[in-house]
Amino acid sequence: MPTESPLSKRIKRHVVGRIRTYFAATSPGFEQLCLNELQVLPLSVKQASVLPGGVEYKGRLHDCYLANLNLRSANRILMRIQTFKTANFNQLEKELSDIPWELYLRAEQYPKIHVTTRHCRLYHTEAIAERFLASIADRMAKIEFTDECEELSTLKQKIYVRGLDDRLTLSIDSSGDNLYKRGIKRHLGPAPLRETMAAAMLMLAGYIGKEPLIDPMCGSGTLSLEAALIAKKMPPGWFRAFAFMNWPSFRPKRWDFLKRQSENKFRSLKTPLIWASDVNPSACSRLKECIAKFSLSDAINVAHINFFDLVPADMTDQIGLVAINPPYGRRIGSRRESNQLFKAVCNRLRQHYKGWKFAVVLPDKKLANYMPSQSKVYPFAHGGLKPILMIGRIS
Repeated sequence: MPTESPLSKRIKRHVVGRIRTYFAATSPGFEQLCLNELQVLPLSVKQASVLPGGVEYKGRLHDCYLANLNLRSANRILMRIQTFKTANFNQLEKELSDIPWELYLRAEQYPKIHVTTRHCRLYHTEAIAERFLASIADRMAKIEFTDECEELSTLKQKIYVRGLDDRLTLSIDSSGDNLYKRGIKRHLGPAPLRETMAAAMLMLAGYIGKEPLIDPMCGSGTLSLEAALIAKKMPPGWFRAFAFMNWPSFRPKRWDFLKRQSENKFRSLKTPLIWASDVNPSACSRLKECIAKFSLSDAINVAHINFFDLVPADMTDQIGLVAINPPYGRRIGSRRESNQLFKAVCNRLRQHYKGWKFAVVLPDKKLANYMPSQSKVYPFAHGGLKPILMIGRIS
């Protein structure tokens, strides 16, 4: 049995086994939702709190794996490396020289450095990033890497540096691609809703995958695909890779064990509970191909039907959730056209969906008065716009 190298022992002691601080970044307004998700996971440490822009929590390395695999509303998971105060480049270089980069990076890894500063005397972000890269190169050149390394994936490693009031917080990105990239959807519509936003819509509406769901303006199918993952109890990160797989601390056997635990909970449906439809036949065709490729046909049925011709009673005799992301004026058509369309959508909901729950994206809060019932309102940002999400039940 081969003996462990001194570096491997240090990695096991300082990264694998140690309780560390992580940050799950979210879109503004969805921090509490992300906290709720985290609290359901079987984390080794039950310590988490909401901060602006996300949730900070304590955990071990496998808790980082769990968060990346399971969180539907998070954008990425960062592991905190160090925090220190510095007001000039000499201090910065001294602090950086003490960071054991070999615990976090492989010999051949040179990360991309993302720097933001506010109220800092060190404000030149490019110069700060240059100091980081020089420090990493200098440190790694002095380390003897004796362990065999598996081939790196194509995911680029990122280091995030956030400066506030002369205090720098250093974090390493464990996710790689933004977590809204589930690894499922290769096709895009003209105005796609991000998967994290779609999942937030569904969760805020109380959707758990046991009731019918109609996605009558499905476009590229983001809402339907997210609903299918929920209904089948599949984690959103099941089909993708993560940056932590390139870390020297990565434990493939532990990762495989966590995935097997998730797979044991997968659910097969006897008949689809999700109905996706769109006026665009090409969009429906592409969505059907995607559903077949990822074995989601037991959950989603796709039909080429105009929303204004669709009658929910023809699909199901149960009351469920209707989820709609209608065209915005700056996304498809003019603002006037989208407002007229939205008013017509509300009339249709009032006529044919009585008793149904709804989750609808509104391009303008002034349109809320046209909704057919009282509802909760959630503002959010989407593609430079500031629409609102309305959740309620049609009376």
